[in-house]
Amino acid sequence: MAENAANNAAPSLNALAQYCKDFSFENPNAPRSLQQQSEGPQINLQVNVNAKQLAEADFEIDLTLEGDAKIGGKDVLFAFELTYSGVFRIQNIPQEQLHPVVMIECPRLLFPFARQMVADAVRNGGFPPLYIDPIDFVALYRQRAAEVQGQENGAGQTLS
Repeated sequence: MAENAANNAAPSLNALAQYCKDFSFENPNAPRSLQQQSEGPQINLQVNVNAKQLAEADFEIDLTLEGDAKIGGKDVLFAFELTYSGVFRIQNIPQEQLHPVVMIECPRLLFPFARQMVADAVRNGGFPPLYIDPIDFVALYRQRAAEVQGQENGAGQTLS
């Protein structure tokens, strides 16, 4: 009876904790970088998601945002690296759907908090706040899956 109740239980995704694991902000050319610039900066951003299973239903998700702003492609105005993490309890999700939930839904829940931390740090560094555009975690997941698939296909091939 208890097994039937568990099988019929509704799927759930709960955030147990969220926290800043690592954060750095650099303004290497201050105060010169704070002067009015004749051109707008080029913003570069990299996004990475990692997951680690802590217990049967608990996962730690790390959302890493690395970025910088440069003028003329060389002079760095500012740079940042943030790893914002959360512990999530995921229950009653079919095994074949677990990986996408972990790698898409969990970082989607963490992103607004990480985005705000970056915006505040950039503003506190003397610049207008940088509000990172929303990230399509589904597209990011598909891109990473295609890269892994390509590596697996390439690993078995030999060149003649």
